[in-house]
Amino acid sequence: MDAFASALGAVSDPFTLLAIVAGAIIGIVFGSVPGLTYSMALALVLPITFKFDTSAAVGMLLGTYIGGMTGGSVSAILLGIPGTPSAAATVLDGYKMTRNGRAGLALGGAVLASGFGGIFSLLVMIVSVDLVARLAIQFGPVEIFALVLFGLSTICGLAGKSLVRGMIAGVIGLLLMTIGLDDMDGVARMTFGWTPLLQGVDLLVAMVGLFAVPQIMKTLIDYKLDRAFRLNASGVRSELPTFKQLRNSFWLMLRCSALGTGVGSIPGTGGPIAAFLAYDHAKRFSKEPQRFGKGKLDGVMAPESANNAVTGGAMIPLLSLGIPGDPATAVMLGGFLIHGLVPGPMLFTHNKAEVYLIYLAILVSYITVVVFQYFGIRGFVKLLKVPPHLMAVGILIMCGVGTFAIRNSFLDVYMMVGVGLIGYLLMRARIPVTPIILGLVLGPTLEREFRTAVIMSEGSFGVFFSSATAVIFYALTIAVIGFHFYGQMRDAKKTRDAVNGKKAQQQGAG
Repeated sequence: MDAFASALGAVSDPFTLLAIVAGAIIGIVFGSVPGLTYSMALALVLPITFKFDTSAAVGMLLGTYIGGMTGGSVSAILLGIPGTPSAAATVLDGYKMTRNGRAGLALGGAVLASGFGGIFSLLVMIVSVDLVARLAIQFGPVEIFALVLFGLSTICGLAGKSLVRGMIAGVIGLLLMTIGLDDMDGVARMTFGWTPLLQGVDLLVAMVGLFAVPQIMKTLIDYKLDRAFRLNASGVRSELPTFKQLRNSFWLMLRCSALGTGVGSIPGTGGPIAAFLAYDHAKRFSKEPQRFGKGKLDGVMAPESANNAVTGGAMIPLLSLGIPGDPATAVMLGGFLIHGLVPGPMLFTHNKAEVYLIYLAILVSYITVVVFQYFGIRGFVKLLKVPPHLMAVGILIMCGVGTFAIRNSFLDVYMMVGVGLIGYLLMRARIPVTPIILGLVLGPTLEREFRTAVIMSEGSFGVFFSSATAVIFYALTIAVIGFHFYGQMRDAKKTRDAVNGKKAQQQGAG
């Protein structure tokens, strides 16, 4: 009870509340602008929190995370362009509603569904996360190694259409992690005799470089080629659904929120999968399935409740096991570590007040997001009208200043640019950058626990198969990789069959 009272006092602090509100607004802005992701927003916000105490820092990060998830619906509805991948399903009916003159209702429905899904997932997280942590507290180096290896297998889910490309990105992340001094032996690794590289690649520098720089380059190139978007948003206002509409959609939002929480708790899945599953569920069980895709409100509220429920679901493995489920939670994990919070079983033993703080900060963030999005739609629209190339220049300046502030090192700024250029080339080669972040985040733990287990067993590698829990995680790792490999083979076969069928039709017509 004392821990809860301490957390409540910390959240009630005016500066912490201001940090949460500021983070939520920044997240909404980044989420609503196509090309600016809330993962990028988190990477940019993180240096700002360095001088904050833990409560304000964690509150600002959570506010940014939640605001970014909800903000994607703004451009999805107004522009037909999802601000985040999680808002892709919202476009299907949300943009049709805008074209039909009901943009305000679509925005209002999305706001309420977002808040409903987020708070529902928070309640589920509060009930389940401690149970998962109690089970995990018995883990030793072998079990943790197996668990982190399983976490790395989520690279398959983030690899996109090519498992090989995802693996390449993951290996790049693991290689970057090895640069600098070895923590256990103090040996220089991958420095090539250059002393400045002894400081290694900072996680935040890599995150800013990989998430921000490629998008900035793409925005500037689009401007040069005259491909920048423009918005005509005259007459847009907020409008909430009626009580009858909410009553008719309540059970749908409840089911989709449960679906989103479940999907979010599985590492490597995330908002896009939850949103499309929810949209499909809403359409299949609707009395008017033919109206979906033509501007039906349920087609907005279902995916929005699901993709926002992912936030609480994704926090379950993050807080209890230290496994990030998507790019945003990977950045969040880095932020928690920087501020002295180590997700995992011991977090609930040594940092109970901070755990309650996380719960309360999420609640305050959702309340802030709902209120701000409802009353601030007109302001969002004006912000979206800022020329993207000018916004990109401002973001680039923020990236440079924030990166330098990490360790007061110009080398970090150069490294951010270098990593960003690599990230842009990888993006052009259709190699995802998110697995690189997972490699950077999970790699040190994987190596440390592996070496600790080998030392404790006096060099015997058989210790890695001495635990039933570890063997289960190995089996799950193999199952995840096999599942994704089978799925890609099946999709490739469908594509080949479709191409062959089209060729046969053309030959028959000829």
